Amino acid sequence: MIQEIITYMNIVNSIENLIDKSPYKKNYIIEKVGIPSPTFYRKLKSQTFTPDEVLSIAKILSPEENFRLELKTDIEQAKREFEEGNFMTHEDMLLELKRKGII
Repeated sequence: MIQEIITYMNIVNSIENLIDKSPYKKNYIIEKVGIPSPTFYRKLKSQTFTPDEVLSIAKILSPEENFRLELKTDIEQAKREFEEGNFMTHEDMLLELKRKGII
């Protein structure tokens, strides 16, 4: 646990450098994270982003890693649902789509 906290602190301490090296402009990150610009710059200077804000920034800075993590989570959820019997057959899905007038 201590190592994870140290790693997190290192990320927070280097977040401005990570942002500067990214292909994204700070205004884009500010808009996507939803923090007012003055607050963002204050937090950037004082290194006081919340863990949720750091995660939001990390998702923007590392979109491929974020996609892989989301895909992995979705696959694990689908496996659980399948094991629980919570699924539709292909035929049932086609009938449902026809009922809704989609196909």
